[in-house]
Amino acid sequence: MEKIIDLTCEDARAHFLKGSSYFNNDIPNYLDFEPVLHAVDLVLNGNYFRAFQANNPKNIPGVNYSFLSNKDGNFAWRPLEFIHPAIYISLVDLICKPENWCLFQKRFKDFKYGAVDCCSDPVISLDEEKDKAKQIEKWWQQVEQQSIIYSLEFSHILHTDVTDCYGSLYTHSIAWALHGLEESKDRQNDPHLLGNMIDTFIRAGRYGQTNGISQGSVLMDFLAELVLGYIDEQISSELATVDDFRILRYRDDYRIFTNNDELAENILKVISEQLRPVGMRLGASKTRLSRNVVEESVKPDKLAGIDLEEKGETDAISIQKQLLRLHGFGLRFPNSGALRRLLSNFHKDISKVNYKFDNLEVLVAILTDIAYVSPSSIPAVAGIMSYLISRASTVDEKQKLWTKVHKKMTRVPNNGYLEVWLQRVTKPKEVGLQFSSEEPICKIVNKKPSKLWENMWISSHDLIRALDVSQILVADASEAEEVIKPEEIELFTENAWFVS
Repeated sequence: MEKIIDLTCEDARAHFLKGSSYFNNDIPNYLDFEPVLHAVDLVLNGNYFRAFQANNPKNIPGVNYSFLSNKDGNFAWRPLEFIHPAIYISLVDLICKPENWCLFQKRFKDFKYGAVDCCSDPVISLDEEKDKAKQIEKWWQQVEQQSIIYSLEFSHILHTDVTDCYGSLYTHSIAWALHGLEESKDRQNDPHLLGNMIDTFIRAGRYGQTNGISQGSVLMDFLAELVLGYIDEQISSELATVDDFRILRYRDDYRIFTNNDELAENILKVISEQLRPVGMRLGASKTRLSRNVVEESVKPDKLAGIDLEEKGETDAISIQKQLLRLHGFGLRFPNSGALRRLLSNFHKDISKVNYKFDNLEVLVAILTDIAYVSPSSIPAVAGIMSYLISRASTVDEKQKLWTKVHKKMTRVPNNGYLEVWLQRVTKPKEVGLQFSSEEPICKIVNKKPSKLWENMWISSHDLIRALDVSQILVADASEAEEVIKPEEIELFTENAWFVS
């Protein structure tokens, strides 16, 4: 694998413009944003979006498309954002200009030799594996394995992370990270300063807001790493005279290794103080100190998941008992990476079975409740359900089951992501249900008029035509296979152990 920052500017641009980089979460395979990106790129032809605007987009709401993913089945949700393609491509072109890319490479190199060991520089695959799978492999090798190794040197580990990292990041801090605080302050009104231009482009799609960047793309992951690297630099400066400690950081997750409580807490205070100027703060509920480094190095849900997986089918012979065991695990560790992995493995195993289930409605009820409590598990749950319900003896029985599932899952508030996957499993012609949703992406799949991005600020008719959202539908959803195969959610499976 190779770090994105080590690519040439041309290769970096090509990587950022992949559909899987524009939106790096799991969506059904009949959806692809790359055709829109390609069409818009042809119209822009190296120019920035400002050359095509009639009005400043920062004064208009809804320029980016916000897409909600529910985190707990209730009122905790995570906004994913599809950046307006004209703004996204302009950002990519700005960042990947040869002289600008060289500055990014210099700054990431500057961050490399401090007190904080960053393990989350975005990487790409050099073989057939997906880029995100490579990022996951890096997590395991550099964070969890290194944490365990540090148990030989340190007796204490303090684990903490940033609350709402992307949503709280102060956009002006991008300039600080690129140019240093002093130069950025001196040139804060200079519209040609690279950091200021990036800040302006980001805010153009977010109604002028200075708090927060979009979540859901490799490009924003890259910029978040830039700001977090700048914070690492500040932390290193503050701890320059301190010895006998280590800090590992993966994105917004910090692990502090020391040999006493007092030093760990003092370092935590330094991290907190350096996060504050860029708008970030640590999450008190996820901050914990342990005197067993090995135990704390691996997440509790993962340890429990390993234990459950090792049991296999020895004490849960029937499908129903296995699902009840997964349901109980989900209640203990809702939305956990381990739950997702266990569900993915169950999906693979059950796909090999070929017989009729007598207690089908019971199995579907258990599965539906797993997804209701842990909405982020929906790709794997949808895969399992699609297989089970396909075994129903009649089309009428299938439709009744899917209707009940849909009715319960629509009670989950603010979850466009869940609706996209519910549409995936009910849309195939073998099921025969008309999936109704007000989620714009779902309406596009239903071939109904819909709008993702607000374009009223654009003066170019060619650009507006290039933004035709029907292009994202690259296949007829009704022709999708009734049963979701494990490989269709392969990325979900690869990511499962490593997401909290």
